[in-house]
Amino acid sequence: MIRGIRSLLRGSTYSGALFAYCGALVSLPLLPFAMLPALAWRSAPYGVQAALTLLVWAALTGVVGLARTTRRVLIACARRLLRVPLPDPAAARRPASSLGTGPGPTVQAPAAGRWRTPLWLLLHAALGWTGALVSGVLLLAGLTLPLGAEAGLSLYGWSVRVVGGWQSWVLALGCVLPAAAGCAAVTGALRWLAPRLLGPSSAERLALAAERELALAERNRLAHELHDSIGHTLTATTIQAAVAGEVLAADPVAARATLRSIEESARAALEDLDYVLGVLREQETGTAPTRTLADLPELLDRLRHAGAVVEPELSGGLTQVQGTLSRAAYRILQEGLTNALRHGSGGPVEVRVAAAPDMLELSVVNRTGAGAGAGTGRGPGPGRGAFPTSGHGLPGLAERVRLLHGEIEAGPDGPQHWRLAVRLPVRVSA
Repeated sequence: MIRGIRSLLRGSTYSGALFAYCGALVSLPLLPFAMLPALAWRSAPYGVQAALTLLVWAALTGVVGLARTTRRVLIACARRLLRVPLPDPAAARRPASSLGTGPGPTVQAPAAGRWRTPLWLLLHAALGWTGALVSGVLLLAGLTLPLGAEAGLSLYGWSVRVVGGWQSWVLALGCVLPAAAGCAAVTGALRWLAPRLLGPSSAERLALAAERELALAERNRLAHELHDSIGHTLTATTIQAAVAGEVLAADPVAARATLRSIEESARAALEDLDYVLGVLREQETGTAPTRTLADLPELLDRLRHAGAVVEPELSGGLTQVQGTLSRAAYRILQEGLTNALRHGSGGPVEVRVAAAPDMLELSVVNRTGAGAGAGTGRGPGPGRGAFPTSGHGLPGLAERVRLLHGEIEAGPDGPQHWRLAVRLPVRVSA
């Protein structure tokens, strides 16, 4: 009871009723067009003409409701006047590809639930007209009855007449309260219908969920790219700067070469960083900087400038490995070499890349140093293996390889070596 009285005192109740009355008013321009068939069939009975007019009006209202703009306007008005939280309608969008090579698949908003907007318009107009007539009559009665001794109301042969006095005021109050209750009832009905007819359908929720999944996958990919690129650059440049400082006086030429390598590495990392930040800010960005197996010699040169001894063994047609597989293979080798540089104990780093018609094999073997013992890789630092399990290196690589339907092995290779081995099927390359 108290809750019902409170609803009569809220401004949102009457803003919702105003929304309902606006729906009735907006339907008026369609009425002349709906009357044309009835006017052309003048010989028909009055009831048939009224039914025909109502039927044509409903059809015209349904046609108006099929427009996407109509649904967007209705959702915006319902959010403001009904105070109902409604998401924007799903629309066809083309999120960025999870491979970073351009636009990905389009997420289409399903059209199966488009009938809900015409149904909303019909119910909106019906509730608006009903509420307007009932509330209007009651308010008119409430204003008329207290005017004088002969004030009264007559409707469809039923009449009420009050001869002055306090009875007229009581009856007027009895008319105003039901009018307010009618406003509350219309508003409550529209609030109940809005999520069901203007809110997302089950198919639209699936489309929105698919879109969120694509966005999450893209951000997850960007996190991997950022970790691989920036992490490698910071590791390599730190070591290169130390090497340049040591040989600056004894070998200026080597020091300058090392500084140039630092500059090139930093520039490449800045390109990757600009792309990632642009995507995260949802700005228009160009094609993501792509690093493929063709860039592997440059990567090995940067490691040599950092003082690492790299022993590559490349076989097969590496240039024939294209698309996703080539980009993923580069990132895997980059991550493996970065961790070998960071957590190894020096000594040669063996890099093997073998491309076969149906399989691409990658491996990185580095020395873990004396006392590696178990070679468990349980933490960073020399002699602990190439990958600390507390970081993102090995789990990120495992996830990348899994998405490419490949196999990965990482662990001790003898008492003082750590080996990363990856096998990727060529058939999944894009």
